[in-house]
Amino acid sequence: MKVAMLAAGVGHRLGRAVDAPPKALLRFDGESLLQRHLDILAHFGLLDLTLVVGHQAGAIEAELGAIGVRERVRTRFNPNYREGSLLSLWALREVLTAGQPVLYMDADVLYDWRLLDRLVTSPHESCILIDRNVVPDADFVDVRIRESRIVAFGKGVPPGDDDIRGEWIGFARFDANMASALARAMERYVQSGRTDVICEKPMRDVILAADAFGFEDVTGLPWIEIDFPEDLQRAHGEILPRLIGVPPTPR
Repeated sequence: MKVAMLAAGVGHRLGRAVDAPPKALLRFDGESLLQRHLDILAHFGLLDLTLVVGHQAGAIEAELGAIGVRERVRTRFNPNYREGSLLSLWALREVLTAGQPVLYMDADVLYDWRLLDRLVTSPHESCILIDRNVVPDADFVDVRIRESRIVAFGKGVPPGDDDIRGEWIGFARFDANMASALARAMERYVQSGRTDVICEKPMRDVILAADAFGFEDVTGLPWIEIDFPEDLQRAHGEILPRLIGVPPTPR
């Protein structure tokens, strides 16, 4: 399985200086978010990572070298990283059309390794992770489920008669066909000049059009997407103390 991760954004909503390092380099107990991702991925034998970079790309390259994984991580530079996340996702089109399953991840999430375990071991070949402890904010991605089917996915979803409402945590798994369908959905936006939309738009198109797109409920497991200063405070004070270390890899 290939892994695709977005780490190109500026992270301006954190209120930091314009030349601050990317959010993937935020440090927790001495380790960057990026190193934590790589350690968890390695636990599952997922070593084929393509990382989209943009803002302070050199700092990410330096971190990859410092933690000794440069040889197994490919980077794709998005020169238009300030123009929105769709173009960063577009930089992954070769990964999505390689004819293999793809694990998609946002780089700005601090999480317990068991979340990824739910995604990797899910019986659904294509699925997303959701948390039913919904706390809407400006970056909330709403997921609505009715009769075990995803019927809405995105921001600003209007109220509806749904069985489950959850928040997407920024991780998804696409089988080879769904990954290719995502690449085609992105291409339609790019060709029509709608490159300012968020990357969740083509994902929504693919998820809602699918005959079966699964989900895994990770409610109760600790995680946080770091977008705002209060998220960073919660990450250090509330989420980090609850994380369970990655178990040693069996020999």
